[in-house]
Amino acid sequence: MVEVGDDAPDFTAPLANGDVTEFTFSDHFDEAPVVLAFFPGAFTGVCTTEMATFEQRLDEFEDEGATVYGVSVDAPFSLNEFRDQEDLSFGLVSDSNKEIIDAYDVEMDFADMGYYGVAKRSVFVVDGDGTVVYKWVSDDPGVEPDYDEVLESFASAEN
Repeated sequence: MVEVGDDAPDFTAPLANGDVTEFTFSDHFDEAPVVLAFFPGAFTGVCTTEMATFEQRLDEFEDEGATVYGVSVDAPFSLNEFRDQEDLSFGLVSDSNKEIIDAYDVEMDFADMGYYGVAKRSVFVVDGDGTVVYKWVSDDPGVEPDYDEVLESFASAEN
């Protein structure tokens, strides 16, 4: 699993940002601190609440110079619809091939529902050098991150 102090795994994936564009993570280290907020699935209760909370608090994150990206295995077109319905202004990365959740070791299953290979609810903060400065991973998909703790992690992300 990726730990604090590790180099953040790089990736290239579709970004749902109202359009669908190619997104290479390392090209965005200059937006640091960068928050990668992994969530199991668009249009679900806790995931919707989590992404809406990031949106509601986005000014606080941006005031600290941070950039937020959501990450899920949903298709980019579904993520754009989710962005529209929830009025999200930040981009959502589509990991439909499940390479990112594999690289960050945050894959989980809902075996009782027959649904496999979704993102564990988790947050990684990456500094301008591409180093992970904060990590939070939950085995309980019903738990949201501590948004204040994420904000506090930015102090260690300054370059």
